[in-house]
Amino acid sequence: MSEKESLIIQPEWRIIDQSSLGPNFHALQSFAMDDTLCASVGSGRSQAVARAWVHHQTIVLGIQDTRLPFLQSGLTYLNDLGYQVIVRNSGGLAVVLDEGVLNVSLVFPETERRIEINRGYDAMLDLICTMFSHYDVKIEAKEIIGSYCPGSYDLSINDKKFAGISQRRIRNGVAVQIYLCVNGSGSERAELIRGFYAQAKKDVETKFAYPDIQPEVMASLSELLNVPLTIQDVMLSLLQTLKRTGGSIYSSQLQPEELAIFEGYLMRVKERNDKLDHE
Repeated sequence: MSEKESLIIQPEWRIIDQSSLGPNFHALQSFAMDDTLCASVGSGRSQAVARAWVHHQTIVLGIQDTRLPFLQSGLTYLNDLGYQVIVRNSGGLAVVLDEGVLNVSLVFPETERRIEINRGYDAMLDLICTMFSHYDVKIEAKEIIGSYCPGSYDLSINDKKFAGISQRRIRNGVAVQIYLCVNGSGSERAELIRGFYAQAKKDVETKFAYPDIQPEVMASLSELLNVPLTIQDVMLSLLQTLKRTGGSIYSSQLQPEELAIFEGYLMRVKERNDKLDHE
């Protein structure tokens, strides 16, 4: 058994499915959830967790995005199009979340020894490749130039990006997070972010190099596989894959002792985002 396989092959997976909570489920709650689960898994109170979540009409900015010279113009542009905007506490740049994007967080304990960053990324890559192994396509992990939130673990098929991976580490817990563009138009999502940067950066030279977005390099899995995939289809594949590679799976929500921790983390992310509203 290889090192990276050992992260996916857990004796038990705790499943938290928040993929169908609807438009009132706010993205700030998600980031507080992952921080809570990192603390819970890292302390040994919880088994490894796989959490799935969907948010409607939301743009998630990275810290660097908040330093754009005309940020308020960019925020107004997104708000006028019906999107709420938040800033996340993990790395990366702006991404689009909507009802066609499934997010998955795998939360592992880092108690016995440190989980190398690439090992966490490779675990998520292995999971996604296994989930879609029955399709005759090659999923690659490499930076896709021209995509939004580019990184070395962009997931692509035929050089078109459909997913991005990030990590969050807190209190001996590691959350490896992925957004999967399941259906809808990948290029339209990219066009939206390109419009945001056009408004928020304009032609000003900045120390940080923001992406020059080319919408044609992004697509959804439905477009790339030429099948009408739904969020529920991918959720079923996720559960079947975890069950096949692990010992067992069970459904769960936050436990009473975790709820108190969650409220504290939620307050922190709200305070961080209140600054965005006043800039």
